[in-house]
Amino acid sequence: MAELVRYAVTGRVAVLTLNRPDRLNALVAPMTEQLLDAYDRADADDEVGAVVLTGAGRGFCGGADFERLRTVEAGGVAATHRRRRRDRAMSLGKPLVAAINGAVAGAGLAHALMADVRFAAAGAKWTTAFARYGLAAELGCAWLLARLAGPGRAHDLLLSARVFTSEQALDYGLAEFVHPPAEVLPEALAYAAALAALPSRGLRQIRAQLHADLDRTWDESYWDAVARTGAGLGALDPTDLR
Repeated sequence: MAELVRYAVTGRVAVLTLNRPDRLNALVAPMTEQLLDAYDRADADDEVGAVVLTGAGRGFCGGADFERLRTVEAGGVAATHRRRRRDRAMSLGKPLVAAINGAVAGAGLAHALMADVRFAAAGAKWTTAFARYGLAAELGCAWLLARLAGPGRAHDLLLSARVFTSEQALDYGLAEFVHPPAEVLPEALAYAAALAALPSRGLRQIRAQLHADLDRTWDESYWDAVARTGAGLGALDPTDLR
């Protein structure tokens, strides 16, 4: 089977590389399956403390491969997602950093937005793309954009499908750091390594809180934090205090 997602471990960081550079890493079903497998593998490895997702070649991910999508029947999409959901990144127990090394579009953008932190190449082009093809926003992209950039900006970017740059993404709250293209992956790896050096239990709890709190009230969040803190203190390892 072709290695459509490369998996490597550097120190305590798993590096997942989308690997169809001749197609701008456009997603096809086997590639998505390999990506989900890679997330499972990283999550199960106690020696991995953080994960970096990036793309091979000049782009991060150009979205779904439309040459392949033309063969997919309408009912097949729902069946595929029921068999195995495509949002595995959201349930990772470890921090996920996206190293957006170049152009990102459509479903590729959704995968990037599922990360906790995004490093982006200066001048790289971003687009939601869906509206241009008469499609709904895929993989929860509307939900992600509305929460990261706000409802107004989400409406703008999804309805217009306009192209914007990494610098604009930074301004919109969709990227946290922008670096020259050659520095994006090294910077993302350094950041992920720093996270991986922290106690994994706390990172796992905080990531779960951040995701759950998007849809919770203040009281729900507060009391969940109380419960998690109590459990954490009870299991505190003095070697974690550094």
